[in-house]
Amino acid sequence: MSFKNYMAVGAALLCGCQLAGADTIQLRGSDAVTGKILAEKPDAVVVDVGYTVLMIPRGDVLKISKSREAAAPFESSLMEALAPRFYTMGGVNEPASDVSSLVKQIGEAVVQVSTPGGLGSGFFINPDGFLITNFHVIEGETEISVEVFRQVDGQLERDTYKKVRIVAINKFHDLALLRIEDKKAPKFKYVSLGSSDALAVGDAVFAIGSPMGLERTVTQGIISTKTREMEGELYLQTTAQINPGNSGGPLFNMAGQVVGVTNMKIMFGEGLGFAIPVELVKSFLNHRDAFAYSTDNPNNPYRYLAPPARMTRKTPQK
Repeated sequence: MSFKNYMAVGAALLCGCQLAGADTIQLRGSDAVTGKILAEKPDAVVVDVGYTVLMIPRGDVLKISKSREAAAPFESSLMEALAPRFYTMGGVNEPASDVSSLVKQIGEAVVQVSTPGGLGSGFFINPDGFLITNFHVIEGETEISVEVFRQVDGQLERDTYKKVRIVAINKFHDLALLRIEDKKAPKFKYVSLGSSDALAVGDAVFAIGSPMGLERTVTQGIISTKTREMEGELYLQTTAQINPGNSGGPLFNMAGQVVGVTNMKIMFGEGLGFAIPVELVKSFLNHRDAFAYSTDNPNNPYRYLAPPARMTRKTPQK
């Protein structure tokens, strides 16, 4: 299918369900695409149409009409106003600090997530033991433990918690919400969530995690791009070193706020790490009931039908 035909199908799917506050990209001919413009590049326009992200070549764009309605920003701010009960939002104009000071302040909120199949990282979002990690860190695992590191009298102490529940998962955005349910667990130190939209290319960031099992490793870099498209999703690209074991760990701005969740890198390359934008994390948390995980519910979280080729046919009874 050609690009124009594909776009026509996308436009047809969106016909009649345009949202207030959406942008419209008029294509050459009679087709149009409605969605949220995420980025305007010299050679393409990046548009979120709800079910995927499209890269529209500039040569096919006839006109761009941006909505002036404030419905979408109002809805977003309303959700974030209700969110502090579960997680904390950081201020946009928080003063910047140095990495050394920030690690001392927020380092204890970063944890190591271990399973029989491997390990990753994570971070607390509130004092009640709720933490974020990557879905692929706990995928297919039934035994999860979380290691928490605390500074006690100048010494680093490690506590391991094995009563860990999977609260919600979003496989498609590679996110998982866990909770430590040990009755003897204390209140945990946690981090606030910032804004990936407020980032600019070149902004300094740093990551804390357990690459290759080396817990509490800190790496620093910059934002290389905010809109790196991979398989229909947009990621933050950073020069902060990301390695296996960093998965699920936080990417911080220089105010100590989480702006992304590190989840992959390009192998055989240096300084090519990627993180899930924190805006997706906030959406996941705000709608966590829709992603609730329960082994007792056959409809949760996902059910896959067998491919037709694998279905067996019963011989008719004579």
